[in-house]
Amino acid sequence: MTAVPARSGAAAAMGGLALPLGILAIIAMMVLPLPVLLLDVFFVGNILLSLVILMVALYSYRPLDFSSFPSLLLIATIFRLALNVASTRIVLSEGHTGHDAAGKVIEAFGKFVIAGNFIVGLLVFIILVIINLVVITKGAGRVSEVSARFTLDAMPGKQMAIDADLNAGLLTPDEARTRRAEVAAEADFYGAMDGAGKFVKGDAMAGILILVINIIGGILIGTLQHGLGIGAAAETYVLLSIGDGLVAQIPALLLSIATAIIVTRVSSAHDMSGLIAKQIHLRQAWLPVAGVMAIVGLVPGMPNMMFLFFAAVAAALAWFGRVDIRPDAEGTAAPQGQAAAAAAAAGDAARPGTEAITPDDVTDHAPVSLQIGYALIPLAGEGGGALVQRITAIRREVSKAMGFVVPGVRIRDDLTLTPNQYRIRIGQVIRGEDVVYPDRKLAIPGANSTRKLKGIDVKDPSFGLDAVWILPHQLPEAEADDHVVVEPESVIATHLSQLLYKHAADLIGPDDVQTLLDTLSRVSPTLVNAVVPKLVPLHTVTAVLRVLLSERIPVGDLRRILEGVAELAPRNLSAADMAESLRPILIPLLLQQMVPINTPLPLITLDPELEQLLIRARRQGEEGLMLDTGLAGTLIQSLSDALENATGQGKQAVIIVAGQLRRSFAQFLRPHLPDAIVMGINELPENRRVEVVASIGGQQQLPRMASPQPQPQPQPMGADR
Repeated sequence: MTAVPARSGAAAAMGGLALPLGILAIIAMMVLPLPVLLLDVFFVGNILLSLVILMVALYSYRPLDFSSFPSLLLIATIFRLALNVASTRIVLSEGHTGHDAAGKVIEAFGKFVIAGNFIVGLLVFIILVIINLVVITKGAGRVSEVSARFTLDAMPGKQMAIDADLNAGLLTPDEARTRRAEVAAEADFYGAMDGAGKFVKGDAMAGILILVINIIGGILIGTLQHGLGIGAAAETYVLLSIGDGLVAQIPALLLSIATAIIVTRVSSAHDMSGLIAKQIHLRQAWLPVAGVMAIVGLVPGMPNMMFLFFAAVAAALAWFGRVDIRPDAEGTAAPQGQAAAAAAAAGDAARPGTEAITPDDVTDHAPVSLQIGYALIPLAGEGGGALVQRITAIRREVSKAMGFVVPGVRIRDDLTLTPNQYRIRIGQVIRGEDVVYPDRKLAIPGANSTRKLKGIDVKDPSFGLDAVWILPHQLPEAEADDHVVVEPESVIATHLSQLLYKHAADLIGPDDVQTLLDTLSRVSPTLVNAVVPKLVPLHTVTAVLRVLLSERIPVGDLRRILEGVAELAPRNLSAADMAESLRPILIPLLLQQMVPINTPLPLITLDPELEQLLIRARRQGEEGLMLDTGLAGTLIQSLSDALENATGQGKQAVIIVAGQLRRSFAQFLRPHLPDAIVMGINELPENRRVEVVASIGGQQQLPRMASPQPQPQPQPMGADR
């Protein structure tokens, strides 16, 4: 039982000694003379090593699979240079004895390339060096430099993405640790490759210098020391020098190719040959190639049979090739644009019973994000719990109501929150947060409730009503006392729903508007093409829709909006003025969501005297209202009470003011009563019955109601921002 580990340890120790001993042997080769036979063995071994490195580079799936390549490249380069030094010593000292003085390998390479012509052999060697140095090595070095720079620049973003996936639960701590190590290893690898390319370049230049030294030095030694004639010395030493150079340059060329392959490699599920074959084996590519080759093969004077043969080969490849470029094929571009992808996502969200929100959709820059404490993680569930299903339904509901596809909601746990806390962000801004108890239920007293339930007293986060968190066994008691009992996930989802309606203007952007226009162009292409961007640019249409959404006006009827914008375009109005002019034709969309068509519309009106005072205040304060602090406070409180009374009666009332006052008054109320709907009298549909549920300023004594004069220290309210 103990012998195997001992043997394994001994083998590991021997393996660990092999590399240091090998490097010492390489250094010794530069100093000590080598026997000719051993020199031949090392030359063949050098070619073998270069071929192995090239094959490993070809069959690696990603660059990091061969992360030892920079170190191996350095060792191979030093080994080859040591062989050059050892062979130069033998060539210069023993070259006068004949062509086989430096071994059979150098003699064979020299005779094969020269073939009796020294100039041809010299030029072939120079061409090989130029290919290696100027083309392959220079290109690989540039790719290595750029890859290292981009990898280092992208490293912080990759680390942040890993942290985001870890916080979202998509990665375990061990997986995140492995990913971080891979990111760091990738940066180190490309940084090392940037320097390793210089080894290859230096080796190619050293090869040229060694060749020149061998030829000049050999001729001088042969003629001066050994009494050879110029011709005989040149024949012998040029053959040996070129043979020596070729034996070194061919492995160098192989390593340069391996370097270029590694630095240009893209990570994928295929080796390089498989990836290239997968991407070029396309019918659309090979069919025209076969046609062109066949046409050239019919031209008189051309080698017709050869061209026609290759045309047949291309046609066969086209026949067996893939039919088309699939959107899901690796390494190919999807034929659809971003608008098509967004439309597909919108279709998924619109189909009942589907979950358009998946962990794969999580991004760092989610338009809407829900952060939850660790005690609330079970609500989200492993594969999408009750909370995810509720949020999916909320998104579908808000999208239909507001007329555009609400972006996906990113759910992630946040250890900085308390265990039962949640936080809702719109963009990067926190719009709401509260505490829920997953083991309890929220009970909201009804109109006929008389009993005080035991539990945790809170305010409902969505509507600000008094509520209490009760235990499950208190449910029968709460329902018997006319309490509305809400599940924890419903509390969060309802709060999210309120915020999505309130901040819908922040959720729509030019890309979303373009998706809406693309959808409309299928049924009204002439309208879309005539308006955007010929009459109005896309950013103006986006701004108009944002103004409408900020006052809860749905933008689903985009056709009428574009028709209205087309009529208003010649007047050079601002986006806010355009939106104000479009309101009368869009108000019915809002009212039908608030009150059924056959039910009277509850209205809150202003006393005529108060309304005239506000109109005069608007004239003095331009777009804002310049009101006394006491008058402003009393007016806001009176409207708040009237809205609460209407809500208590189950009615959602609308505040009605004069048309010229509507926008300024809505801006005045928005910071204090953000849910209040303010309409102009001119916006009321003629076919709707109305019911006045309150009149502000008639029976109520508002301070300074009769005084149109501004106070010494007026307080501006609701000015345009």
